[in-house]
Amino acid sequence: MSEGERPGDAGPTPAPGEDAGAPPLDETLRELGEAGKASLRATADSLRSLRALLSADIALARSAMGRALAWTAVAVVFGATGWLLATAAGVALLQGMGLSWLSSLAIAALFNLAITALAAWRTARFFDHMGLHATRRQLSRMGLFDELDDEDEDVPATAPPGSATPPATGTEPRP
Repeated sequence: MSEGERPGDAGPTPAPGEDAGAPPLDETLRELGEAGKASLRATADSLRSLRALLSADIALARSAMGRALAWTAVAVVFGATGWLLATAAGVALLQGMGLSWLSSLAIAALFNLAITALAAWRTARFFDHMGLHATRRQLSRMGLFDELDDEDEDVPATAPPGSATPPATGTEPRP
């Protein structure tokens, strides 16, 4: 027994800051590499499962879209038929109330034309919303979509040029 050793010590005393039970560096790197490979395999498995799920979901949506279109066609056909029968009944009712066939048909035609005009106006309004005007303005301000310069509907006709878009960077001098 040497001077620095005690009867219960198994080996030399570790230096301060050194862990006595730490595994060797090559073993730690091997475990880390195996954990990384396992993580990559799990990620690849998850991506394959997600791809299969997305594929099945798209197939279901495609099938549902076809069926929805078929039932929409059925609804349009029966709705149009029902509207025609309702119009015919209205004409018969007006004729039964003492109006001539010509005036009964004219009233029914005017009613149908008024509904058609209302529907066309509302449709045009909704199609106007599909123009993505706010997005196009922002893209134009960013310099990515310059076609909007002639079509900007939000700028009044009396506004001076350049007043619709504030300076983007704030580096332009003020007048």
